[in-house]
Formats: sequence, C-alpha cells, structure tokens
Amino acid sequence: MNTRITAQELFEQQKEKLALRWLAGHTGGQRDLEAGNTVSRRPSLAGYLNAIYPNKVQILGSEELEWLDSLDPRLRWETIEKIMQARPLALVITKNHSCPEDLRAAADESATPLWVSPRRGHELLNHISYHLARTLAPRITLHGVFMEIYSIGVLITGEAGSGKSELALELLSRGHRLVADDAPEFTQIAPDVLDGTCPELLQDLLEVRGLGVLNIRDMFGDTAVKKNKYLRLIVHLTKPMTEPTPHGYERLTGDSGKRHVLDLDVPLITLPVMPGRNLAVLTEAATRLHILRTKGIDPAAMFIARHSNLLEQRSS
Repeated sequence: MNTRITAQELFEQQKEKLALRWLAGHTGGQRDLEAGNTVSRRPSLAGYLNAIYPNKVQILGSEELEWLDSLDPRLRWETIEKIMQARPLALVITKNHSCPEDLRAAADESATPLWVSPRRGHELLNHISYHLARTLAPRITLHGVFMEIYSIGVLITGEAGSGKSELALELLSRGHRLVADDAPEFTQIAPDVLDGTCPELLQDLLEVRGLGVLNIRDMFGDTAVKKNKYLRLIVHLTKPMTEPTPHGYERLTGDSGKRHVLDLDVPLITLPVMPGRNLAVLTEAATRLHILRTKGIDPAAMFIARHSNLLEQRSS
C-alpha cells in the first residue's frame, strides 16, 4: 500500500502537540512526501538544517540561524536558495525565534511551508521523525480476526464460513480480547515488528453469521477490546485433508510454517476444522505452544531426542 503525507496534513496532525504556527509558504500545503522513494535514501525524514543532504523536514535552531547570520550576503542567499531548491516538506524554526525576512521571502516565493514552534529542537526532531516514520511505514490489510490471546497478537485466518468469527466469540467469552475483525491493518513500525490496528469503521465490532454485527465493547465491557497489538502468530483454519499424508511426521510436529507479511515471516499454525473439535481450546494450546517455542522449548524435538536415545540404548 502506497502511503503519503502532505505538509498541510503534517501541520494539522502536529499543530496542537508542538504548538506550530504557519509563518510563510502557505501555498505549499499540498507539497507531499511519499514512502516509496524517500525512506530508503540517505537524507532523514526530519533533521537539523543540512544543505548537503537536505532532510525532508529541516529544523532550524539557534545554531543554524547563527550559522546563516555568519555568512556573507551573497553566500547566505545562495545557501537559502539551495535549501529551497531541494523542496523540503517544511522548514521549522525552534523556540519561537524570529524569522529572518530573507528566509520568509524565499519560503513565500518557492511555496515552501515555514513553521515556528516554542519547542526545543530535539523535541521537534523526536516528534516529527516518529510521526513521519509511523505514517509512511509499509502497511497491509489482511482478512481475518485479530485478537490478543495470552498477551500476544494472534491473527485467525481461513476461508469464508470456516468459523473464524465463532471462534473469536468463544475466545472472548474465555477472557481474551478483540483487536479487529474482518480487515485488520498491519504496519511495519520496525524491522521485526508488525503493529496491528482496527479501521475506525470497524472499531469494537464483530460480525457473526446468524447474529449479525455485534458490539463487543457493549457486550463484554471495555476490557474485551484492544486498540492495537503486535502480530506474533497466525492460526489458519482449514478443511481436513481427505487423503492420508505420506508420512506421520506432522503428527509429532504439527502443521507449522511461515507466512510472509511485508518484510517479515510470521509463524503459522494450521488447524483442521472438524466436527467435535474445540477450536478455542486448540487455539489457546497453539498460542501456548508458540510461546514455548519462542523460549527455545520444543516438545516435538524433545520427544524425538528421547526416542533416538532409547533406540541407541536398545541397540547397544
């Protein structure tokens, strides 16, 4: 999914938190920043004034303004012109410093948004960098029910009619929490972290065939829903195989694998749906098993090792 943010959107989203004021370059509000061709390049999304590798949001503090004042008039104008030619998303002046008139004029002429804030430079840098990184991070929408089970994020997937919503309802009655139904959104906020959230339209809702749309917060209380959770495991519901497998090794290890989501391989456990099986208990067991495996404890490997040792003892 291609993500972008405009200068106007960034200003509106951070205006109250950073007490931003728009000084010049008002016509540049639609100047935008896209994730696809920016986050992999050397310039940072936000940083202090840099004329060699211009950051996407340039922050001007006391030192940067003093450096500009130290330049002779011709070099100063050439430097300001070079900064504007790099087409930054915005320039931000810290600690309510007065804006130089030539900088204001250049911003108006080049339609470069110029803002001022009472915050210190490092505060602006931290807030804006985090917000841009989060907004422009790779994201994807997956079909399934995303829940918190035993404090980890578990995505329940399967074909239509496989019983995902019914399983989620049973898990909710057992004390687990719902994050999103049908279309959870996942954002890669770090190299090894997928953060799952619920679209605003589907907040607190779960659709169950025969019952329709249920409001989980109203039915089970505030503790039954969760705003977001990191994705750690996928449980896939599938129809049982009609033909026997060629070997019984899966009887020991279970049907485990990986599913590639964005840049990560997420552990996947497949559960066959058959009459008489308690899928809620099986899903809880799958989650506990995954937690054990992350701690380096694998019951199947331990059993195979015991079996091998027993065979060696008998052969000797």
